[in-house]
Amino acid sequence: MQNTARNAGPAAAAAGSSPTDRYRERLGPSLWILVAAALAGPMAALVFTPIDTTLALVIGAAVGVLVIVLLIFGAPSVSVQDGELRAGRAHIGAEFLGEPVVHIGDDARHARGAGLDPRAWHLLRGGIDGVVVIPVTDEDDPTTAWVISSRTPDRLAAAVRRAQVMQRTRYR
Repeated sequence: MQNTARNAGPAAAAAGSSPTDRYRERLGPSLWILVAAALAGPMAALVFTPIDTTLALVIGAAVGVLVIVLLIFGAPSVSVQDGELRAGRAHIGAEFLGEPVVHIGDDARHARGAGLDPRAWHLLRGGIDGVVVIPVTDEDDPTTAWVISSRTPDRLAAAVRRAQVMQRTRYR
């Protein structure tokens, strides 16, 4: 879920940050991936059908629900908060990032495929069209860029730019 003024909640207000100071997006699976995952239930039921049909139905339903729950709750999130970009478990300070580049449509397919730099750090998800490529400007970092899937790539790029400006103006 993306952070909006409606769902920022009292935690953001208590922390003194406005909803525009942060960005958060969960890269949950698309509907077609959930439908495909739900097919694991009937397949598991077929395995146990020769033993007992009631047991097969229970196991099939449990497997289908379990796979869907794991896909939803195991989905990584992307956030920009307190001058830091977090994508999944990885994080990097905004001062080490260059100008974000937004790719959609055919450009995004190229950025995820033939144009993908093997030295870059990737958080790519199927079913999510937009891609944001953010170069890493730190000379000591062997990673050349961060390549991140996003349903709202323009908002993610804007949040990174805003964090970069906040980092530069903090020390003035």
